Amino acid sequence: MKDFSDISEIMKKAGLFGIGLWALTEDKIQEIADDLIENGAIKKEEGKKFVREVVDEQKKQKEDIEKKISSKVQETINKADIATKDEVRELKEIIQKLDEKLDKLTGSDEQEKDV
Repeated sequence: MKDFSDISEIMKKAGLFGIGLWALTEDKIQEIADDLIENGAIKKEEGKKFVREVVDEQKKQKEDIEKKISSKVQETINKADIATKDEVRELKEIIQKLDEKLDKLTGSDEQEKDV
């Protein structure tokens, strides 16, 4: 029986680093660990540690992917020169103030009240 003290070495041997680890379910990870235990590649305690480390690595990869996607989306929006919600809100406020000033200058407010 081989004694793998470094779980990351087992994960490398199982081909789990860098090839879509984020797509594996926890059940599939447990199944891989069970197979490694059954084949004598690792002990039961190492299997538990393996599952824990793979799930942790999976979460890390998911967060990294989400950050990269968010960054690219933001970069694309910035390149497209699309107005933000704050900019639109600010423009609405400016239009409302201009509309009020225009009403005062033209007396539209007075005329509407008289009708």
